[in-house]
Amino acid sequence: MQNFIITLIIGTLMGYILFKLKVPGGMMVGSIVGVSLFNIFTGMAYMPVEGKVVAQIIAGAYIGVGLEKGDVKRLRNIFKPMITILIALLILNISVGLIIYYISPMDLVTSLMCSIPGGMSDIPIISEEMGADSGKVAVMQFVRMVFGIGIFPSMIAKVSKSKDYKDEKIEKESYKREITKAVDNKNLVLTIIVAVIFGTIGKLSGMPSGVLVFSMISIIALKFLTNKAYLPRWVRRLAQVLSGTYIGSGIIYNDVLEIKFLMGPAIVLILGYAVTCLFVGSFVHKKFNMPIKDAMLACTPAGAADMALISADIGVESADVIVMQVIRLVVVLSTFPQIISWIVSILV
Repeated sequence: MQNFIITLIIGTLMGYILFKLKVPGGMMVGSIVGVSLFNIFTGMAYMPVEGKVVAQIIAGAYIGVGLEKGDVKRLRNIFKPMITILIALLILNISVGLIIYYISPMDLVTSLMCSIPGGMSDIPIISEEMGADSGKVAVMQFVRMVFGIGIFPSMIAKVSKSKDYKDEKIEKESYKREITKAVDNKNLVLTIIVAVIFGTIGKLSGMPSGVLVFSMISIIALKFLTNKAYLPRWVRRLAQVLSGTYIGSGIIYNDVLEIKFLMGPAIVLILGYAVTCLFVGSFVHKKFNMPIKDAMLACTPAGAADMALISADIGVESADVIVMQVIRLVVVLSTFPQIISWIVSILV
């Protein structure tokens, strides 16, 4: 019990420090770094498996709370480009994952989970459940997120000003996304109870990422049917700390030595997403008459919250990009791990 408390305190403090320093995914990254260092030097880090389950339940519930009825209705207008992008991301996930598998010492499930276009807070903990090396997955997902937030938007802004696009005029109604929040302590308790019940059912189902998926779907249903789903941001931060602490407690010195093998896979991952962003974005732009910035941002492996800030910075007024990022996250987390599990069962 004492080791658990110390581990949780270290994870929380380091997570909070990196969060305040505005490091992308700071709460999770900080807790992984802090707890892994604590474990490497003392061997005392401890986080029970229940922490992983709680983190998945909260993560699924938080994603569900973030989905709006308007997003589903808007999907009718962006269905074709959305399907195109999801298929492209799945092909990217599999192809880059296989390349990483053949050029690195990582096993197949770890390689495929490293390249999945999911969330920094969610994919590492799902990968742990699927038997992957969650530490390496966390590092690769961090690389994906940093480039998705810090580099790709600038690249998109520059590309959109090239002679191929700057003279094009696309008449398009600007969609404004409405956010609904049922801020109430009773709604918070109800949301947690529903998420825990269905997350537990997901755990018992044995399905890959079942805890997160069942929790997410149950809260989407709760929100759409009653509009009483509510989770404050600090709960999400708690899930990030629990996930990071759990992953960090399993990292030992030999894992640190193997980080050098991630340089090649990281380059492959970045190049893969850059090519997808440019070429698939250009295809969606031309095929579906979507503004080039919208199309490329929709292909960028970042999150909906990040996209809300980034899109405004580079002059994108429509909320379609945010809707597509939310839908992408829901679809990726609920289906891609199942597909990866199936691929691994065939090839291994």
